[in-house]
Parts: sequence; C-alpha cells; structure tokens
Amino acid sequence: MEQSYKKEELWAEKYRPKKLSEVLGHEEIKKRILDFVKNFTSQKKRAMLLSGAPGSGKTSMIYALANELHLEIIELNASDFRNKDQIQEVMGKAIAQQSLFAKSKVILVDELEGIAGHEDRGGVQELLRLIETTTYPIMMVCNDPWKESLRKVRSKSLGLEVRPLWESEIVKLLSTIASKEKIAVSQEALQEIAKITKGDARAALNDLQASSILSKRIIEKKDIAFIDAREKEVNIFEVIRQILKTREALGSFDQVQNFDLDDLFLWLDENIPKEYHGKDLENAYETLSLADVYRGRIHRQQHWRFLVYIAALLTQGIAIAKEEDKHISTASAIFTKYSPPSRILKIWMANQRKLKKKAIAEKLAKITHTSRKQAMIDLGYLKVSLTTKPKLQKFSEELRLEPEETEWLEH
Repeated sequence: MEQSYKKEELWAEKYRPKKLSEVLGHEEIKKRILDFVKNFTSQKKRAMLLSGAPGSGKTSMIYALANELHLEIIELNASDFRNKDQIQEVMGKAIAQQSLFAKSKVILVDELEGIAGHEDRGGVQELLRLIETTTYPIMMVCNDPWKESLRKVRSKSLGLEVRPLWESEIVKLLSTIASKEKIAVSQEALQEIAKITKGDARAALNDLQASSILSKRIIEKKDIAFIDAREKEVNIFEVIRQILKTREALGSFDQVQNFDLDDLFLWLDENIPKEYHGKDLENAYETLSLADVYRGRIHRQQHWRFLVYIAALLTQGIAIAKEEDKHISTASAIFTKYSPPSRILKIWMANQRKLKKKAIAEKLAKITHTSRKQAMIDLGYLKVSLTTKPKLQKFSEELRLEPEETEWLEH
C-alpha cells in the first residue's frame, strides 16, 4: 500500500482544470481574466493582481486560461527573485523574447509577497518598470495584497480578489473526484474535509487522497481524524523555504504556531535533497544528525537547555550548510516544490497496524491465559498458519475479532 502511494500522481495535479469552464466557481473572475488577456493590447493597466487564500484557484485559473488560449506560460516565483538583476535576467528576458511554440505568452508571478519588502535591492522598482514596458500580460498572485510593500504594485495593476471556495463547492468537487477514482466516501466525511480545509481545494484533494489510501472500505468521518489544521502547512512552507533558500534563517521557526521541532525534523528530512546536492547535502544531514543527538539527550536525560541548540541547528545550521544562497538567476532554479513529510503518513499507518496487532494479542492472551507479550510472539506464528479462509474464519470467531482485525490477519 505504501509503494502504490509513492508512485500515484497527486489528484490536485491530475485533476487540475484544463479550461476555465472546469474551474469551480468564480464565474465573474474568470470572465474578467479572459477579457484582460484576450484584449490585452487595449488594456490601460498591463498587469493583473489576483489575491486570495491558498487553494482558492488563483493559479489554476491562469493555467487553465493559458491552456485554453494556447498561450505559453512563464511562471516565476517572486520569493526566489528579489533584486533588480535577478528579475531582469529571468522575467526581462521572458518578456523580450517571442514565443516559439505558442500564439503568445502569459507571465505568471507567483507568491508576490516574496519580492515585496526588499525595495532597497531594486526588486520592486524593476518589476514596476517591466509592468510599464511589457508586451505580454503579467498575472501576479499573492495571498494578502494590502501590505504596504505592495502599494505601488497595486496601483499599477488591475486587482481582483478571489474568495475561498464555499464548503458546498468543496464537497461537490470531492464528490466528483471520488466518483472518477471509484472510491466510496460518506457525505459526512466529505463535509468534514471541506470544513477542515476552509475553502482550500488543493488541501481538500490531498486529504481525500490520503484518506483513500488509508481506508480499504468506505471512507467515514472517523477515517480522516489524522488530518491536521491547514494553518500549520501554510506557515511551515515559508519556514522551509527560508532555511533551504537563504543563509539567514535564525529565528525563522518562531513564526510558526502549534508546530513542534520534532515535525520540523521530518519536513527538513523530506525536502533537503530537493535543494542541496554533493557536499552541501552531506553538510546539511550532518547538521540534522547533530540536532538529533541533542534531541536524544533531552529525551533520555531531560536536559531541556539543549532545546535552543536544536532550534539553532535546524534553522541557521542547515541554512549555512550550503555554500551560497539558492536565489540564483537561472530559469532551472525558479521554484522548488516542497512536500509534507511522507514519513508522517507512513508512521501513522505503521502505528495503526501495531494497534490492530496489540488488540488481537490481548484477545488471544485472554483466551489462552498467557501474557500479552507471549501472545504477541505466538500471533506471529499463528498468522503464518492461517492459510485458508475456513481456518481464519474459525480463529476470528473464537477470538470475536472485528472485521478490521480479521483483515489485518489476511495481509
């Protein structure tokens, strides 16, 4: 089951809309985006700024539009391009060159907040200059457009606010995908995912997919109890980006609420190889290992004074494990997609299997008048001997096993 999960395409990507009509909701927004791009030469403003919560469909609408109109899309992540030279190198060249294989281009600037606040390095001024001179539509995406650092960009752009999807819209989307994937899921489970994800369609699809992997029968509300609040994920992505992209990350973890350092270990372990290579990769894992040594001393000896060392090693320590910043001005390094740690899911699944084994062992210990420890050992041999369905059925009836416990014995 774990192997199939690793190979399976994420549903959020698999079902990304190919046309604007496939984008859920936002009818007026879609009309205005289409009009802006199709009639770009007559527009007074040369850029559009889409703002709204994560997962509301901002980027999906732009990609769907580009695909529908057969336009080449050049995506830039603003957090990776903060000074004049970097923006000119990538964005300036993209604007200056004609498209070879499409009718025209759309320039997508994602995570606009990443460029703001660095005006002393010329990033904002260069972006404003390119907006004035561009021959292609510039579509910018951000979460919060009302930051003071974005004031000048707002004044030069046509601003549209994209609201989060309603819970009913998320439920409709999930129901459609569940039908296409041929998975059984209760209405209560769909409503619970929609409630937890707060209008974030991407997070909702990820949660539904994870739930389908963990459950072999109909997905009920109780089967999605492992889902954490989305606020964690939004904030931790920014922390991971600061650690892995820059060399100044001390204190970056302080901005994340309700998230402990044990989780940061897993996030870094998952994403370090996406940014670091060669000697940098070796140095980063040496630092991660040293932080784990201090964590072990805390658990064994209760020396909590080591906590400050762990925080420093996981942030600034790993940040300086690389020789230089990752904010380099090459098209191949525009954006790195970070992932939540797959180990969390695997650990959770392993714990669930252990709980079933313990529950069976307790019943076996009671009926055979042995200790639970001995029953755990005996269960290993018994499982091998239960090779036929009649044997398994008889064993299950004698121990009064639940269907999930019988299923565990079969695999």
